[in-house]
Amino acid sequence: MTTSQLIKDTQPGAARRPGRPGIALTVIAACQLMVVLDATIVNIALPHIQAALQFSTTDLTWVVSAYTLTFGGLLLLGARAGDILGRRRVFMTGILLFTFASLLGGLAQEPWQLLAARALQGVGGAIASPTSLALVTTTFREGPERNRAFGVFAAVSAGGGAIGLLAGGMLTDWLDWRWVLFVNVPIGVLIAVLTPLYISESERHPGRFDIAGAMTSTLGMAALVYGFIRAAEDGWRDGMTVGSFGAALVLLLAFVFIEVRAKEPITPLKMFADRNRSGTYVIMLSLAAAMFGMFFYIVLFVQNVLGYSPIKAGLAFLPVTVAIAIGAGLSQRFLPTLGPKPFMLVGSALVAVGLTWQIFISPDSSYLSGVLGPMLVFGFGMGLNFVTATVTAVSGVAPHEAGAASGLLNATQQVGGSLGLSILTTVFGTASRDEAEKQIPRFLAEGTAQQKAEFARTQQLPAPWGHEVLTQGISTAFIPAAAMAVLALGTAWLVIRIRASDMEALSGTTGPMVG
Repeated sequence: MTTSQLIKDTQPGAARRPGRPGIALTVIAACQLMVVLDATIVNIALPHIQAALQFSTTDLTWVVSAYTLTFGGLLLLGARAGDILGRRRVFMTGILLFTFASLLGGLAQEPWQLLAARALQGVGGAIASPTSLALVTTTFREGPERNRAFGVFAAVSAGGGAIGLLAGGMLTDWLDWRWVLFVNVPIGVLIAVLTPLYISESERHPGRFDIAGAMTSTLGMAALVYGFIRAAEDGWRDGMTVGSFGAALVLLLAFVFIEVRAKEPITPLKMFADRNRSGTYVIMLSLAAAMFGMFFYIVLFVQNVLGYSPIKAGLAFLPVTVAIAIGAGLSQRFLPTLGPKPFMLVGSALVAVGLTWQIFISPDSSYLSGVLGPMLVFGFGMGLNFVTATVTAVSGVAPHEAGAASGLLNATQQVGGSLGLSILTTVFGTASRDEAEKQIPRFLAEGTAQQKAEFARTQQLPAPWGHEVLTQGISTAFIPAAAMAVLALGTAWLVIRIRASDMEALSGTTGPMVG
């Protein structure tokens, strides 16, 4: 009897075809790639989704937020489920749920159906993503083998956004927007089939599920986001708007109360006791809030105003991915020497400059003058922050709490992105509505009879009047986005007090005080 057969016979949950780490890593990385690229792959298709399902521009933000809210809100619960129930079992559950939700989303005929599917996708992603990272530690031996696996995992996570932009453009252009969701189905089924063959089950650890904490935080943030988006369309005095903010306040206060009393909280509040870690969470929440809004509105601009096809729009965003990669590489190279604060300061300042630049976007802006320049500045600044924030979030944390600290950072990014996009949408809705009141009389005086008939049917202003409305809303929305970056800059300046010596895990040397 071979060693692999002996393991298979004596160890419950062992892989049926052990000893093939390359295939196991491919399965794990494919899951992470699918979950990561799903945010950007849908972004490129947004204008086509809007036209097909008759979304308003403000309601269209829910296509992004429905996914990121459930993904970010349940991320830590997904990680806990893997520890308690077994990581392979939970991993497969998350993949199958994500796959099923993708199928439902591709079949959606009404806006609410797509939004429900996107929310369910987020739940599946929250279950699968943290478990996939944990499976690397249980599948590969500590040392060079595991380090190589982590390197592949990190590369897939970093490149997923760029792949999603291109894939979304190609699928939307060559097939249909629905294929940005359908494409997950065969991939997800294949991952689910291969997982028990090549990945062994992990040891279970006793623990409790903080369901109440996860639900109150997720529902509270959803109510807060809904309140902002509702205000964009119906005003701040609308009953549903006020009610949503009231529900958000009650739910989020209940969340804090639950976490303080819970024996095994989903969000360990002691993580916020360290000023550097708390500051890092605020910085990444602010920057993610600005980033999600930037991508959402620039996608609309390049396709609806500049007239780019989905493929061309995907290619138009590749430079920002390159800029992020360059910034991340530089920060990783010099972080042990300089410490994190300089990178947080310079990175946040560059993000603020890039977003302020985009405030001046207009219908006459070209890709080079109005999009590429500010995106490169923005992307480089974000790159300087990404690695720095990840390292700072886990600096000084006990090894058994490192997963919670990094998971909380990831959750903060997702939830911050949803919240930021909703705030920008509120500003966008008000500004575009005011601009429409100016443009409609001009259109009625200058438009053709055919254009007026189409406007009466769709209530959508044609170009160039519609471009004026959309661009005015977008440029105004970048004002609070820039303010969010300034908040990150102020937090980096006033709160972060970490020493370069805290980077010993990276450099193995002691450095001077930074900040």
